[in-house]
Amino acid sequence: MRTIATVAARLNARCRDRRLPALIAMTDPLRLPDAVGLAARLPRGVALIERTRCTDPRLATLCRRRGVLLVAAGAAIRALALGADGLHLRDHPDRRASEARAWRRRQPERLIFAAAHSGRSLRAAVAAGADAILLSPVFPTASHPGAPTLGITRFRLIARQSARPVYALGGVTPRTACGLRTTRAIGIAGIDWAL
Repeated sequence: MRTIATVAARLNARCRDRRLPALIAMTDPLRLPDAVGLAARLPRGVALIERTRCTDPRLATLCRRRGVLLVAAGAAIRALALGADGLHLRDHPDRRASEARAWRRRQPERLIFAAAHSGRSLRAAVAAGADAILLSPVFPTASHPGAPTLGITRFRLIARQSARPVYALGGVTPRTACGLRTTRAIGIAGIDWAL
């Protein structure tokens, strides 16, 4: 994790929005389902995107105590119920805008992250009001074996079009992280580095 954290910190140094962390850990229903256990291990200043439908009331308290930004994936109502600091919108353009509006009405100062897998979905996420985009998959990933990847060149081109900060997600390892220095990525998101 130290190498990925070091690269992520260098990437994040170019970000103007100091609310946006360098590293984002993500829960996964199969590979990393324990949100509370993960939150207990994360270092201060990291964000945790909770995607497993955790309802444990200890999660928000633990994250705040440890200095971890808790972001809930899915609906704004779920994020509110969890006591999240932010909302993560999946790559569903038809629902993204309404969820973003619902979150902004109730939590105008809190962050919105959004997933994107192409230039088109990135632009839709920006239009929906996302503060930052998780663009993926950059590299081959265990979460989606055999799925097409963007690669560094395509990631760089798509990220360059973004009016919002972009995180690299998918297959980022200590070896591949260094290639992100030539892109506009402001941080790294993933599952594997948090295992």
